[in-house]
Amino acid sequence: MLEYSEIMVRYGELSTKGKNRKQFIQQLARNVRAALQAYPNVKVSAMRDRMHLILNGENGEEIVDKLQYVFGIQSFSPAIKVEKELETIYAQSVALVQKVYQEGQTFKVNARRSDHDFELDTFALNREIGYHVIQAIPDIIVKMKQPDVELRVEVRRDAAYLSVETIKGAGGLPVGTSGRGMLMLSGGIDSPVAGYLAMKRGVEIEAVHFHSPPYTSEQALNKAKDLTVKLTPYVGNIQFIMVPFTEIQEEIKAQVPSGYLMTITRRFMMRLTDKIREERKGLAIINGESLGQVASQTLESMTAINAVTHTPVIRPVVTMDKNEIIEIAERIDTFDLAVMPFEDCCTIFAPPAPKTKPRLDKVEEYEKRLDVDGLVQRAFDAIVIQGIRSTDSFLSAHSNEFEDLL
Repeated sequence: MLEYSEIMVRYGELSTKGKNRKQFIQQLARNVRAALQAYPNVKVSAMRDRMHLILNGENGEEIVDKLQYVFGIQSFSPAIKVEKELETIYAQSVALVQKVYQEGQTFKVNARRSDHDFELDTFALNREIGYHVIQAIPDIIVKMKQPDVELRVEVRRDAAYLSVETIKGAGGLPVGTSGRGMLMLSGGIDSPVAGYLAMKRGVEIEAVHFHSPPYTSEQALNKAKDLTVKLTPYVGNIQFIMVPFTEIQEEIKAQVPSGYLMTITRRFMMRLTDKIREERKGLAIINGESLGQVASQTLESMTAINAVTHTPVIRPVVTMDKNEIIEIAERIDTFDLAVMPFEDCCTIFAPPAPKTKPRLDKVEEYEKRLDVDGLVQRAFDAIVIQGIRSTDSFLSAHSNEFEDLL
């Protein structure tokens, strides 16, 4: 069995960053090290055009799985390191192609030579290696453009490196290169997708979740934490910030006309998220609002809700329809969890006929009935912050504890 000795990483979009390119590459290297912290022997070497991961005996298959979540990587190729001896190069090239070849497929050899003292030049390497592959696999067809199998051979000073796979990366920008944002994370389908898309554009996220016991259950809280777990492979770990919201919702329910409950509830959520953002040095608020999906997501509602802050509010899914959002949710494995039927803050006091075009002057008039600053400050003072990692599990742990009691 062939064992990978290194993985070559290609950057993609980072190549367009001009003088900031070095900064982006350094952040990507930090993110790769964080993603591979369970593999201490891996050496990460970030060059201008490519990154090389020297595996030093670590499990290449497992590391390939981890790398597919790291934003900022366009593609990568696991490679084996062999002696710079022609017969060895020929034999290992044949073995690599045989490993992936399927009947009827085409192939080409793509050789590079940074060691210009090597006995064959690039043209001769392509020809001789191709000859040995054809001798070993007579039915294989040579094709220069878009072959099924592309054997890459790179002869460097220390050794030769062979690869036959190009694996698509997550794309986007390295998380952390676009600052930090607070993700308003409910238990639904849309907000985890919004968090994923924000991270893909380089934003480091912290998850803000509103919890209203006894109207919302411990299971609903654990569901939101497990949704956060689903996003951690892209960044390593995420801070989960639980905001107690019961007092605020009860006060709104008691003092505000039914049609304006949702608008004013969302304004309090926005105020608190913005206060947390300011405290934790964030630059933006991210949410899963999709235009026209529910009453609080009309342009009139968004305008009334937005009026409590000057902070940029990023809405990555605002123009997507539900099917487009679900498609991403299924791809990042948040959908099945998101549709579990636990209540959340936005549904427990949902009015039968919410205002779809709320007037800002009326919203502000109704809020005069409330101790806005006091309510916000008390909720802010009681927030609970918890670091969440990819190995955590909350709903299943809660179920196990319940079964133990029985």
